[in-house]
Amino acid sequence: MHELPVTESILEIAQEKAAQADASRIARINLVLGDWSGFVDDCIQFYFDILSDGTLAEGAALSFQRIPARFHCRSCGTEFEPCEYDWSCPQCGSLGGELIAGREFYVESIEVE
Repeated sequence: MHELPVTESILEIAQEKAAQADASRIARINLVLGDWSGFVDDCIQFYFDILSDGTLAEGAALSFQRIPARFHCRSCGTEFEPCEYDWSCPQCGSLGGELIAGREFYVESIEVE
């Protein structure tokens, strides 16, 4: 359910930028989402299809680029992608670390006509 306000923001940003470009239609919105952002592509698409009805973005395609989670080991400094069930550092074996990628969520670009 938290995808609804986020999708409203996506649509607002896209319409604002399209108006600035004097565009007649928004063709595509390219989004970047971290795997650990908590957002579900299908939910964003669902809300977008409803919210964009009757706007410049009606019928626009949403493109999702996923960013995998990456950790920085606090013990040895190694950067690594955790495995599904193993969050230990592949270099020193320490568990977890600081999450440095995977929470991203932003509009990368908008394609207009």
